Amino acid sequence: MKHWILAIVLACTTSVWAAPDWTQARIVTLEPERARVTLKHQRIESIGMEAMTMPFKVDGAITLDSFKVGQKVRFTVAAMENHLVVDQMEPVK
Repeated sequence: MKHWILAIVLACTTSVWAAPDWTQARIVTLEPERARVTLKHQRIESIGMEAMTMPFKVDGAITLDSFKVGQKVRFTVAAMENHLVVDQMEPVK
């Protein structure tokens, strides 16, 4: 029994400390006034979403003014209030 509990605890802590699931994309539109970006993205593995072009809400910590339409980026998403929200985004170098 103790081994099962230890295995469950280790599995939970491993997923908490796992690296974020970064996805490659190209910016299609930017709407800083609406905190929204449209991305043509690759498959988002963490949620099983196929590659497509779609708008996302953007976390308030991300400043969209530093990005340009057509720019290649990588991003992570989080589910917030029944929406997918880009919570991290950075240019691809």
